[in-house]
Amino acid sequence: MRPVNKPDSLAARGSEGSAGKVADSGETKQSRGTTRWMIEVVVIVAAAIVLALLVQQFIVKPYAIPSPSMENTLLEGDRVLVNRIVYHFHSPRRGDIVVFQPPASMGSKDPFIKRVIGVGGDTVALRDGYIYVNGVKQVETYVKEYPIQSEPFEIKVQVGYLWVMGDNRNNSEDSRVFGQISIKRQAPPNIDTGYVIGEAFARYWPLNRIGGL
Repeated sequence: MRPVNKPDSLAARGSEGSAGKVADSGETKQSRGTTRWMIEVVVIVAAAIVLALLVQQFIVKPYAIPSPSMENTLLEGDRVLVNRIVYHFHSPRRGDIVVFQPPASMGSKDPFIKRVIGVGGDTVALRDGYIYVNGVKQVETYVKEYPIQSEPFEIKVQVGYLWVMGDNRNNSEDSRVFGQISIKRQAPPNIDTGYVIGEAFARYWPLNRIGGL
């Protein structure tokens, strides 16, 4: 009878042990790779959220249209994008659609959206159901209906302020109700004038009404 080759047996066991160690090492590397990937995903998501918040706070912010006062240009429930930095480079212009914080006397903390009719130095008047700016009758194809059912008025717009009105002139609380609004936020005691947040430049919802303003 031949003796058992003990060294071979030991060698075999040693090989199995080595193979086990290699397998354990691979599993550890895979686990570390998964953990690293999860950390990267969390960092990317967090960075995206922070970036989105910064963009909304300082550059572009979405708003929902809460009322029919801008029909037919904007319908109740439409959603628009508002450029918050554009008026750092130039002043609002006649025809711009602006989002603004209304005067405190309106009792609303929600922003309003209206169209700029007059800028600083303009004289805005309502006569015979039509708007006149600096004595010139305005051809406003975006107005929902004529004549404008409102008391006649004539107002000189202060420098640094705007006269704003809804396109649905017969169903809009606008400067006829709360007066001129400030382009920039005013410090006390003038905080009740309202102030511009930015310019609405595009409609992004509903999908069948996507487009510029």
